[in-house]
Amino acid sequence: MKAKLLAEQPTYRNPQMLAFMRSVSNMFVLGDPPDYTPPADQRLDARAAKLGIPALELAYDLLVSGDGRTILFHPGANYTDCSDANMASMLLHEHTVMALGDGGAHYGLICDASYTTHALTYWTRDRKGERWPLPWAIRQLTDVPARTVGLGDRGRLQAGYKADLNVIDLDRLKVSAPRPVNNLPGGGRRLEQKAQGYVATIVSGEVTYREGDFTGARPGRLVRGAR
Repeated sequence: MKAKLLAEQPTYRNPQMLAFMRSVSNMFVLGDPPDYTPPADQRLDARAAKLGIPALELAYDLLVSGDGRTILFHPGANYTDCSDANMASMLLHEHTVMALGDGGAHYGLICDASYTTHALTYWTRDRKGERWPLPWAIRQLTDVPARTVGLGDRGRLQAGYKADLNVIDLDRLKVSAPRPVNNLPGGGRRLEQKAQGYVATIVSGEVTYREGDFTGARPGRLVRGAR
């Protein structure tokens, strides 16, 4: 079965997507907790070369090992030469807004919900080399996006503003690996990524989560236009 699967060649009308499907050599094991900046010697082609097998065979062995929950991480862009230098230069640029949110069909392929936790842990605490001041990173995740899209009633800890807050234990803060769940309407599949270290999440002055557990409060409302 293994030999038969590995011998098959993917077919797709979109040549760019076909090349992406074939680029197993550029993948890494994501791990748990996930490592989004893995070293070059952990890339599948490097690991396979040490074992004397093709990278595709190693990918197969990894995916079927254990309980079948191994996730292969493919950096689509920016992590060239296994360095975070490009990401750092872009995130520090004065015209960059640190924000991300993908949905729709991509729910089953990527999970963007962890980018805020990753920003607060990797870039301010865990990165090897230069790290960024925590207040600066928090401002990039709150005040700057709010001002960019015209939400002038939030993004700052200030009298008269909307009381949306996170109480964070930075020493415990970490994100787990994504896991597939089927909890979208109609039983739709998506990737869910849990985090630890959020003592409380407060929306409009009401606690909606304590230590990652939903309290039942739903004070959020649909926002249309500038505030």
